Amino acid sequence: MAANTAIEWTKHTFNPWWGCTKVGPGCDRCYAETFDRRVGGDHWGAGMPRRLVKDWSKPRQWNREAAKTGERSWVFCASMADIFDNEVPDEWRERLWALVRECRNLNWQFVTKRVGNVKKMLPIDWELNFRHCGLIATVVNQDEADRDISKLTSLKPTVAWIGLSIEPQIGPIDLSPWIDSLDWIITGGESGHGARPFNPHWALSLIEQGRRAMVPVFVKQMGANPIDLKLIDRKGGNWDEWPDALAVRQMPRVSFPTDLPL
Repeated sequence: MAANTAIEWTKHTFNPWWGCTKVGPGCDRCYAETFDRRVGGDHWGAGMPRRLVKDWSKPRQWNREAAKTGERSWVFCASMADIFDNEVPDEWRERLWALVRECRNLNWQFVTKRVGNVKKMLPIDWELNFRHCGLIATVVNQDEADRDISKLTSLKPTVAWIGLSIEPQIGPIDLSPWIDSLDWIITGGESGHGARPFNPHWALSLIEQGRRAMVPVFVKQMGANPIDLKLIDRKGGNWDEWPDALAVRQMPRVSFPTDLPL
């Protein structure tokens, strides 16, 4: 699916700003922080300035293309930040909501590690004018699942669809208390030097949980340190190398209101 990104579960990535603060074990080896520093940035950590990106034209281009072709495009916002970061100025978010409100031919995917902040940071017209958007909470182990998934599911009445990003998955997770409320599950192992182990049985468990509840599951990668798998791809992202039972990449089954442009 990917067009201008290496992330397999989306077509486009749009970053309105860069920068974040680590808030949990899933952040320990943050690829976005590493890339930011590689290009000379210093936008990570409490009190550090976030960098507003100058060019916001791409979503409007993708929106026009989608209107022309009749095919909605998936857009992940934002891979280099967390939209619901407390240290982002409110006016940046308001500008983003205006852009998203305008670009209604796109399926927006918002991923956050701060699901507790979402309700107070959504625009007042979210339920009415943002039915083309989904919200994904990141949890990486059972402790985070127990802490955060109920916060996510409590938003369901006002959000078109909700999902989980269990990446990097660092332990087994039982989703049975909440799975009937979920619309999508993403899982994957950690990549890069020093990657923590990823047990493929954790992914198999999620696939089975999703199958029983009819919730789509997307297995992104085995990571750089999969247990009992010898892979050539350094990120473990080539599903041709995986056992067949793991080769599951399903997208959410999203229904859009009839008043949307496409």
